[in-house]
Amino acid sequence: MSLTNKTVTTPVETALVERAEASGAVADAGRKDAIEALRAYGLPNRRVEAWHYTDLRALMGRVPAAAGAEAPATSFLTPFLPHSLVVELGAEPAGNDAHPGLAIARGDGAADWRETANHLDREVDTIRVVNAALGATGTAIKVAAGADVDTPIELRPEPRAEGAHGYATLNIGTRAKAVVVERAAPGAAGAVSSTVSSVELEEGAEILWIVVQEKGTDETHLGQLNVRLGADSKLRLFVLNAGGAVVRQEIHAETVGEGADIQIRGVNLLQSGQHVDVTSTLYHNVAHTTSTEVFRNVVTGGHSVFQGMIRVAKGAQKTDAKLACNSLLLSDEGDFSAKPELEIFADDVVCGHGATAGEINADHLFYLMSRGIPEHMARALLVKAFVDEVVEEIEHEAAVEALEARIDAWLAVERPAQQQTAA
Repeated sequence: MSLTNKTVTTPVETALVERAEASGAVADAGRKDAIEALRAYGLPNRRVEAWHYTDLRALMGRVPAAAGAEAPATSFLTPFLPHSLVVELGAEPAGNDAHPGLAIARGDGAADWRETANHLDREVDTIRVVNAALGATGTAIKVAAGADVDTPIELRPEPRAEGAHGYATLNIGTRAKAVVVERAAPGAAGAVSSTVSSVELEEGAEILWIVVQEKGTDETHLGQLNVRLGADSKLRLFVLNAGGAVVRQEIHAETVGEGADIQIRGVNLLQSGQHVDVTSTLYHNVAHTTSTEVFRNVVTGGHSVFQGMIRVAKGAQKTDAKLACNSLLLSDEGDFSAKPELEIFADDVVCGHGATAGEINADHLFYLMSRGIPEHMARALLVKAFVDEVVEEIEHEAAVEALEARIDAWLAVERPAQQQTAA
C-alpha cells in the first residue's frame, strides 16, 4: 500500500515551487499544470513504496540551497567520446546536414509530463513533474531506417544557475543504429537538475546509451530514461554515477516486439554524504525476449540504493530475464539498500535476481600482498577489477576507455574512509 501527502508542507517543496514560478514557466500551459501538480502532490517521502529508501522530501532538505552562483558553462567540456555531435537540449539544432540519416529538431514547448505511463506507484510521476515544472527544454532526434550513425550523440541540458533541465525524444528507425551519451555535468552549488529521455526502438534497431552523471557533491539530480523495444531490437545501456549529493536515476524499459533484448550495466561510486538511487522496471510484454541487468557499487560512504523490478506479462512465454546488484562496502560509513523484485504471470520463463554486499576478499588481498604489492595498491587493484568487469562488457572500445578513465580518476582520490580502511 502506498500513501501520498497531497500538500506542499516543507520549506524545500515551497522553494521548489517558487523556483518554478520564478522561471517564468507559468506562461506555458503544460508547464503551469506541472507546477500545480508539484504544488498539490509535493515530493515523495518514505511512505511511498517506490521512494521508501529515497525520501526525497527529507533528502533535498539537507542539500544547501543555491547561493546564486553562475552555472559553469558546458561549452568548454570535452565530449565524453571523441568526435561526438554535442546537442544542447532545447537549443536550435546544428549539424543535421553533416550526418546523413540523422534529423534533429528543437522541442516544441514543455514536455507533457503525462504522456508516458507512470511506472511507479504514485499519482504523478515525480521526475517528469519536476522536469516540466522547472522549465525543461527539449530536442527530438530521429535516426532514419537502416542508418548507421557512427558519430556519437552527446545530450546536454542547457546550463542554468538554478539547475539544468532537459528532455529528449528519440526514434531509432528500423534496423538503424546509434550511440548516445547523456551527460550530467557539474553545475552550481545547491542546484537541482533533471533529465527525461524517451526512446522508441523500431524493429531490428540498436542503441548504445551511456549515462554519465558527475554532479557536484552539493547538487541534486533526477534522471529518467524510458525505452520501448520493437521486435528484434537491442538496448545496450551503461550508467555511471560518480557524483551528486542526492541522485535518483530511473530506468524504465518495456518490450513490445518479440526478440527484443535489453542489456543494462552500471557502476555507482559513492563517498560520504552522497545518496544514489538506481530504480529500474523491465517489463516483458511479449514472448521470446531477454534482459540482463548488473550494477556494481563501490561505497566508501553515503547510501546506495538499488531497486530492480522484472515483470513478465501473461503470455510472454520464453522470457529470459536476470538482474543483480553487487556492492563493495569499503568502510563502516557507507550502507546499501536493495529491493530486487520479480512479478511473473507466465509459466515458461527463466528469471532470477540477486543482491550482495561485502568487503574486499581477504584471501585475494593477502595473495597480492604476499607478492610484494603494498596494501593500498592491492586494495585499489581489487576494486578496479570489481567494476571493470562490467565496463568491459560494452562492445565499444572508445566508451570502455572513457569510462575506465573516469573510474580510475575517482578511485585515485584518497577519501577519509579509504585512508581509515587502509590504515
